[in-house]
Amino acid sequence: MSTSLKEKKAKKTDTPKVDKNEKYAGIIEYDTPAYKPRKRRLGDRYDGRRLRTLPAMHYLEPYLMKVRADSQNQFEAEIDIHNAELYLAEKKKEGYTDMSLLHVILAAYVRVVCERPGIHRFIAGQKIFHRNKIECLMTIKKDMTLESPDTCIKVEFDPRDNIYNVYKKFQKTVIEAKNEDGDFESIVGKLVKLPGLVLRASIGILRFLDYFGMMPKALAKISPFHGSMIITSMGSLGIPAIYHHLYDFGHLPIFVSYGRMFNREVTLPDGTKENHHFITFKVVTDERICDGFYYASSFKQLMRYLNHPEVLDQIPETVVEDVD
Repeated sequence: MSTSLKEKKAKKTDTPKVDKNEKYAGIIEYDTPAYKPRKRRLGDRYDGRRLRTLPAMHYLEPYLMKVRADSQNQFEAEIDIHNAELYLAEKKKEGYTDMSLLHVILAAYVRVVCERPGIHRFIAGQKIFHRNKIECLMTIKKDMTLESPDTCIKVEFDPRDNIYNVYKKFQKTVIEAKNEDGDFESIVGKLVKLPGLVLRASIGILRFLDYFGMMPKALAKISPFHGSMIITSMGSLGIPAIYHHLYDFGHLPIFVSYGRMFNREVTLPDGTKENHHFITFKVVTDERICDGFYYASSFKQLMRYLNHPEVLDQIPETVVEDVD
């Protein structure tokens, strides 16, 4: 069903450099940038370039729907994960014993961004931008206890990343987060010691700076409110998926949630019946970044990858650029 990482070749300049001595070593390095270099223009931000050739209605929507609470759309699907489970069983035989459905979903999302760059936009300052980096966020617990504190991790991916790269980058970040205190938690700890009015004014200043793309880069880099998408696994908590709201602070445009597995009988092409595992997959999106047809195409593509995850072993040959 799957082949070894050595057999997954990209172009000659993008050949994986693999070190099998460490579990999460061997992250693929690329000799060329994913996107063609662009000169920064007036109106661009440090975290994204402003899009200027979209249909006129796209530019009006952020003024009609000023905040994400006004522009949230909800999407739900029940996904058969039978093929994904078979795929993960093969990966465990290869030695990736802790590779999970989460890694498959993240790899599928990264691949969809590679092919459908419109879902990688965001709204800031009532303007539409394409993000420069793929940054996926997730809140994790350092230990699975009620007293254990939460911490939010942010993992940067390349649109060419295959399942192995996604897995290794994510696991490496999780281990680092569990072994040390995050910079964001440290900053929050200092902020909450301020008097209420001073804290409110400080947040107001940050909102103002972020509106114009002037918030300190170091703060945006660790902020859990700035990124491509945020994902949560309700299944790991043993409960169904939820619709999680988008934040008005920052510019996260997509929130993904998936729940615990459940059984359902399916009819195979030969007429026989078989029990498969399913998950409920719920997404909340900022409708202002692309139209419904584009979103639908992107979600269908993501579900195809979840149904045929072996494709994610490969490094894509091309990366689709967003519009100017």
